[in-house]
Amino acid sequence: MGEVQAFHSDQTTTTTPVGEHADSLSTVLDLVRSGIARTRPEIGRHAGLGRTVVTQRVTQLTVSGLLEEGALGPSSGGRAPRELRFRARAGVILAAELGATSISVGVTDLAGVVLAEHTETADIAAGPETVLSRVEEVFDDLLPRVRAELGSPELPVWGVGVGLPGPVEFATGRPSAPPIMPGWDGYPVRDRFARRYDTPVWVDNEVNTMALGELRAGSARGQRDILYVKIGTGIGAGLISNGTLHRGSQGCAGDIGHAATSEEDDVVCRCGNTGCLEAYAGGAALARDGLVAAKEGRSRFLADVLATTGTVTAADVSRAAQSGDRTSVELLTRAGRLVGTLLATLVSFFNPALVIIGGGVSGAGDLLLAAVRETVYRRSLPLATRELRITRSALSDRAGLVGAAFMAIDELFAPERLARWVDDGSPAGRPALVDVPLRTAVL
Repeated sequence: MGEVQAFHSDQTTTTTPVGEHADSLSTVLDLVRSGIARTRPEIGRHAGLGRTVVTQRVTQLTVSGLLEEGALGPSSGGRAPRELRFRARAGVILAAELGATSISVGVTDLAGVVLAEHTETADIAAGPETVLSRVEEVFDDLLPRVRAELGSPELPVWGVGVGLPGPVEFATGRPSAPPIMPGWDGYPVRDRFARRYDTPVWVDNEVNTMALGELRAGSARGQRDILYVKIGTGIGAGLISNGTLHRGSQGCAGDIGHAATSEEDDVVCRCGNTGCLEAYAGGAALARDGLVAAKEGRSRFLADVLATTGTVTAADVSRAAQSGDRTSVELLTRAGRLVGTLLATLVSFFNPALVIIGGGVSGAGDLLLAAVRETVYRRSLPLATRELRITRSALSDRAGLVGAAFMAIDELFAPERLARWVDDGSPAGRPALVDVPLRTAVL
């Protein structure tokens, strides 16, 4: 029997035996909460478990407050079985996606359904104290409203999920040298929220949470191998391999924005290097090049924007392109081709079934997406693109928020963690959150 090493918010460690039934317990819960199985006989058929084992696992999950009996199900002869329901509103998840220029904060149930949310502009460069204090204020405003609407004033918070616009060491929940986040390097984001809300917290790169959001509730549902690409102020990718998010050994897999795309050294990226994809095709690059075009008189549309607002943004370039501005069309097409060139390499290497394009710049009409598609299909291996689909994000601006919630939900119901608090005899309606490990590793 294996062991699990639990890393708590205070960084102390304990070693606890992993129950032999951990996988079957998790399987039964997943079948019910996904809607694949609704009765004990259905669970047995899908999971390949005997009647006695199914009964034991359902009883454990019911006592722990995760499942409940419902109406009578269809009968195949004999007594009709009782349907089982996942108690999605036994608790809530606090979720937040922090972008370069905005924050999205929400409260979801344990099935990832958003119950309340709020989005506002914010500057990530203002620093962790300012930004996270505002996130906490919104959490503290939304949570009582959700509790009141559900008629449950003591509804517990089971976990917190946070996405950040930069590299994150997933094991510690701390940003690691994030290029656009001055003052955030090594900041204990996870520990801060864990202390405030007395609950487990998980922190990841926002592109990973966006990929999870699409996988669980967006256009990637049912897919196994996916590449999610965010083109916003910066550029990043989330990789789903065989249905599982691939973070890499240190948590920075998919950081394609700082992959070299040019040998030119005239543009310095925010990471300090030259030639980065982000420095030529990201939202900040589009804004920079659009501003130059406006000042040089190459775009009447952007010149008028500059005269009116004093600046030019990536959104202005997108609007100009949709209005037929030739210079802006060229800027977006060039950005799409640069992104597509790098993606072509990744498509041949990773061979995904689906590439999802998200982020603010992805909403710039069909120009950028068309350029990405044309380049990928032209430059990738024919076998890799035979059944490849390249599409826009279905969740759009909500992908990161939804994904942050599912990150926490997936971790809470991971086999070893689920078995730990169920075996500990936690009271119905809430797991022993103080004792739930924040990070596990099978030894």
